[in-house]
Order: sequence, then C-alpha cells, then structure tokens
Amino acid sequence: MKITLAKVVIASGLLISVGAIQSVYAESTRSAKVIKPVTSVKTIDLPKYLGRWYEIARLPMFFERHCAAHVTATYSLNPDSTIKVDNQCQKKNGDPMQSIGQAAAVDESHAKLSVTFLPSWLRWTGLAKAPYWVLKIDDNYTTALVGEPSRKYLWILSRTPQISPAIYQEYVAEAQRQGFDTSQLIVTKQD
Repeated sequence: MKITLAKVVIASGLLISVGAIQSVYAESTRSAKVIKPVTSVKTIDLPKYLGRWYEIARLPMFFERHCAAHVTATYSLNPDSTIKVDNQCQKKNGDPMQSIGQAAAVDESHAKLSVTFLPSWLRWTGLAKAPYWVLKIDDNYTTALVGEPSRKYLWILSRTPQISPAIYQEYVAEAQRQGFDTSQLIVTKQD
C-alpha cells in the first residue's frame, strides 16, 4: 500500500475533525444542566396551613401586576372541603384589591393543590386551574415556599409581614436548588 501525501492530509483532516467534534460534545455535556422536576413537600397538615399568610417575595405574574404592597393570602375551609383563597393587596394608588378563588387538593398529601380564580358560577367547567405546590415549609408552619412545575410562578410566604434575612436566603436557596430563576424575585412591601 502506497502512502501518498494526499492520504496523509485526508487522514489528518479526519482525525482533527473527529477530535473537534468530541471536544465540542464534551464541552456541551459539561455545560448542560440537568434540571430535575420540581418537588413538593411530602405532606401538609391542612388545618395548620389554613389562615393568613403574608407575601414576602414573588416572581412577577400577570395577576399581581397591580399589587404594590401589603399582599396577603388567607386560606379557609369551605363546607365542601375545598379551600377558599382570599388574596388581597394594595394597588399603587392605595386602593385595595381582592380576588377570591378556590383550591382543591390534588391528592391526600395536601402539598399539591389546584387553584382557580374563575367566578364561582364558572368553576364547574374545570378550566383555568393552576397548580399550587408547597415546596418548603418549616415545622411550625411560619414560612413557606410555594411554586409550580413550570417554574414560572413562585412565592415566599410568612405568617408575619417580615422575616429575617437568613430565613429569606434559606428559602431563596431552595427555590434555586429546584431550578427557579430567582433573579426576578420581587420583594413585597409589607408594614
């Protein structure tokens, strides 16, 4: 077999190409993030979870675009075992705003709920339901992280209008661990 200069050049080119492809592939697999699914807590003691929560921070969302301060969510049990969701806030002009919704547990854990804010006469349709998952909560039910599987919406909630910077960072870190982009978090003005 006669080795010519052309064969050497072609073989060298092929080796360089294969090496370049392997290098690009190796770099892309190193930089690619494997994002695990969002996970809720294992279970929620619903009677302990009911009551008033103050919004500490949120990812921007359409519904709350007019809320400037004093955002709260109050949960109470309806006679049919669904949960009444009473969201309130203060608009930029100082006027109050309220939205009443209904939540239902997706399973017996009560850690995953389905929420709707449609008028009560339209709720039977099953349309416009959104997931509401408790992602982290302390043992005393004083601080909670709530989100949903697409990672578009996120809330840090507390039983008090303010929390310590350390607790805030702990809940932000959990959101980041679950793949949420916390760079857009809006800290809610609370008195």
